[in-house]
Amino acid sequence: MKSLLAACTVLFVAVLPAPTFANPYEMQLANGLRVIVKEDNRAPTAVHMVWYRAGSMDEKDGTSGVAHVLEHLMFKGTKNLKSGEFNKLVAEAGGRDNAFTSRDFTAYFQIVPKAALPEMMKLEADRMTNLKLDAKEFAAEIKVVMEERRLRTDDNPHGLVYEALNSAMFQAHPYRRPIIGWMDDLENMSWQDARDWYRKWYAPNNAYVVVAGDVDHREIFRLAKKYYGPAKAHALPERKPQNEPEQKGIRRVSVKAPAKLPYLAMAWKAPRLEDVNKDRDPYALNVLASVLDGHDASRFSKNLVRGTRVAQSAGAGYDGTLRGEASFIVDGQPAEGKTIVELEAALRAEIKRIQDEGVSTEELTRVKTQSIAAQIYKRDSLMAQAMEIGGTEAAGQSWRDIDTLLEKLKSVTAEEVQAVAKKYFTDDTLTIAVLDPQALEPGQPKKPSGAVRH
Repeated sequence: MKSLLAACTVLFVAVLPAPTFANPYEMQLANGLRVIVKEDNRAPTAVHMVWYRAGSMDEKDGTSGVAHVLEHLMFKGTKNLKSGEFNKLVAEAGGRDNAFTSRDFTAYFQIVPKAALPEMMKLEADRMTNLKLDAKEFAAEIKVVMEERRLRTDDNPHGLVYEALNSAMFQAHPYRRPIIGWMDDLENMSWQDARDWYRKWYAPNNAYVVVAGDVDHREIFRLAKKYYGPAKAHALPERKPQNEPEQKGIRRVSVKAPAKLPYLAMAWKAPRLEDVNKDRDPYALNVLASVLDGHDASRFSKNLVRGTRVAQSAGAGYDGTLRGEASFIVDGQPAEGKTIVELEAALRAEIKRIQDEGVSTEELTRVKTQSIAAQIYKRDSLMAQAMEIGGTEAAGQSWRDIDTLLEKLKSVTAEEVQAVAKKYFTDDTLTIAVLDPQALEPGQPKKPSGAVRH
């Protein structure tokens, strides 16, 4: 697991000047839909994304997975399009499309030649209000989703461990439920459940559009008014707080599944980013994750994989930019001949060393340089730019904060990194999930893991 700062492994001799996230433009339609445009004229292409502020955390017990199921059904036709015609029209325009569901949101995108952008906006606006849901289409697609769950979770030992970790770590907070849904909920889901979800959350006042590419923002605003403007806003369900009660002791869970090696995941409760300008600990935790696991010279790789060779792999990750509860996760597989107990002790020892000794200036400089380099490389990808805007907005911040977020990371001190290592890594907030490997059946294939996508 990599931290958000680990997107780039290139190390520069000196810290580069940070790029600025220049020239996004924003407007809001009368129906509440926000439209954000990032002009980038280097190639005649564009990315068009629609983000809905509804993910698995908004589901109720008994209907887990419905957000992701509806994502699938959004490709099954509208009052104006036949099932499957959406994808066909995108392909005929020379583009590609997909969608993804998270705990916090659901998003849909198309990457197309810029001349096809008006048609993409027309297609997305159509399914925002005119989706056609029926029992026959649902019955076929729910089987696809259940098979996806089998592939990505039930037959994936690491997927099972993370599912168990989340359900043990969170008792009240909705992050305890898997995005893909519990199998029993999927088996008992009806097409009306999907219809109700669509009617509740899919509205212009619960969505925003992000366009990045070779476009003029004034033309995009005109097209948005034309195609999205007629969509009617409606009252959204009340979102009540579902705060997790204070954890008062270590929690452990074990998962038995066919596998060659055991696996360990450890999660500590951590703060999320709420005030971009005033908060400090989330930035320091991001830096800490990169010191532990951000590059080949990181502590886990250097000390545990190549050094003592107690681990075959080891990772650390923290993401404080989300709607719900945050956590700092450390995971790994012991090397052959080593045990889970030895690996857990080694991972804890690396954190303890930072608690006692802090981090070096060289480590801090390397992490900051990489974070800036990652931002530079993002500018070469329209999709990365659109994702950065959309993801920042989904977490409750603004695209206007993107430069500030980077500047705050650059300002983190070694003392702050050591302070958060001391503050948050106690057993009272720790949950541990372990894979207890069972014998593999002869010829049993290894199952890949992956994100929940259409």
